[in-house]
Amino acid sequence: MDKVELLRYTPDGEKLVAAAARLCYSSSGVSEIEEKLTEDKVESFLSLLMDLNHESPIEHVTFTFGIEGISRTLTHQLVRHRIASFSQQSQRYVKLEQFEYIIPPAIANNKKAREIFEKAMREDQKYYDEISNLLFDEHYNKYIEEKSDEKEARNRAEKESIEDARYIFPNACETKIVFTMNARSLMNFFRLRCCNRAQWEIREIATLMLKEVKKVYPILFKNAGPGCINGPCPEGKMTCGKMVEVRERFK
Repeated sequence: MDKVELLRYTPDGEKLVAAAARLCYSSSGVSEIEEKLTEDKVESFLSLLMDLNHESPIEHVTFTFGIEGISRTLTHQLVRHRIASFSQQSQRYVKLEQFEYIIPPAIANNKKAREIFEKAMREDQKYYDEISNLLFDEHYNKYIEEKSDEKEARNRAEKESIEDARYIFPNACETKIVFTMNARSLMNFFRLRCCNRAQWEIREIATLMLKEVKKVYPILFKNAGPGCINGPCPEGKMTCGKMVEVRERFK
């Protein structure tokens, strides 16, 4: 089960965005841009800003998420959003004695497909264990012959054995990641990944992330979501054909 946590976010972010945007449109100095920015003024100015799609000021606000219970298939897509910072659990340093894995719903709901899938996962673990053990013995003996002490030989042998044995793991392998995006990058992420045509797993994660940021900054993200909620479907002939339903869901 995927778990999404909003770990950190820029405090007073909506006020900060309003102040930065105000600088663009006034003769006020930097030290004056937050003067007289009451809660009501921040709300009205920010709401106007979002409706005008003036997005550069929102880059000043960042959000850090922690996500677990997701597949490597998902994180391969996530890291394509390059204006972000990522820290992912390493299979090079973490030995997976019994790896967890994500089963796509279509496979989970098909009895025969699930049996085949789970068998493949068990075999992957078996082969990982066998390969890492074989490589460990080889590396360990080499370091002992080179006069390394036993502790150092074991540590180096284990690291080198699992960094190669990990190649056996499937994209279904469960992983954990912490990442930070600014609000503008998040807007783009939501436009692409909340869309019905996005792959199911990253779409679920994107929707959960959107719920989290809306809790803290509802005005900033009032128009956030798939591309079709604020205009025509950007997918053209490849549209899912469910724009009315999608708009209702993301209200």
